[in-house]
Amino acid sequence: MKRRSFIQKTALTSGAISLSGAYSYAQPLAKKEIAHSFNLKYAPHLGMFKNLAGEDPIDQLNFMADQGFTAFEDNGMKDRESSLQEKMSQTMQKRGMEMGVFVAHQIYWKEANLASGDNTKRMEFLEDIKASIAVAQRVNAKWITVVPGHVDLKLNMGYQTANVVESLKQASALLETHDITMVLEPLNFRNHPGLFLTESPQAYEICKAVDSPACKILFDIYHQQIQEGNLIPNMEACWDEIAYIQIGDNPGRKEPTTGEINYNNVFKFIHSKDFSGILGMEHGNSRPDKEGEQAVIDAYKKVDDFL
Repeated sequence: MKRRSFIQKTALTSGAISLSGAYSYAQPLAKKEIAHSFNLKYAPHLGMFKNLAGEDPIDQLNFMADQGFTAFEDNGMKDRESSLQEKMSQTMQKRGMEMGVFVAHQIYWKEANLASGDNTKRMEFLEDIKASIAVAQRVNAKWITVVPGHVDLKLNMGYQTANVVESLKQASALLETHDITMVLEPLNFRNHPGLFLTESPQAYEICKAVDSPACKILFDIYHQQIQEGNLIPNMEACWDEIAYIQIGDNPGRKEPTTGEINYNNVFKFIHSKDFSGILGMEHGNSRPDKEGEQAVIDAYKKVDDFL
């Protein structure tokens, strides 16, 4: 082999090794696609691309950024080690990604807490909010998820609503000074039977009663398709209180294009509103392994290109 050809070949090989070693998931340079430029801030979660990116959370964040995603959400962020929280936050800042929601408190799925008016449970909730403020500051989160919990079957709905509003007013007083917003998530009757908060008009009424920039709506498209349907008119009706959106097709709670929801039109509506917030990809993958993970990415490219 000629000396010049040997040097060129060695340099190319070394360069490829150096570049691909940056992330465990990286493909050879020639095969790596240019990141897609999305019109909306779709936010994947950990585990969604673990076969393509590997198990390490930092590798997964870098992979998401390389695909063009500019946001990330993590329901379980509050329970992660603070050192990992800091490392994830640093990675997101370096890659230009915004942090989405995490769950702010213990959710009562089977018994009443905020709806009951029980002072012990209210204080527990407020302590959870205080702890979540520290986590939100550590990971640069502006939104935290709140679910008021189960209904109190012994109380009239009006009294329950008043109890929930009072708890949220006290939580808002804690959050306002830190510019953090709790987003109330109505959940559907099928997946989560017996919960107090189920529909967008109910969430709208509560947010108006709390009357704070720290208390808004998380509109989960999957839940509301099941619970109330009529998605675009209902979003329009409570738009001034919606601060965060989550995604999932129905049936199945998988990526857009796998179910009955016309995400082309839903995203077109959201985009027409100049929505600058985050759309959390809170759904599973319709297919397994690497092929299924690539299908999720392709589905978002497809519906986003419609905008």
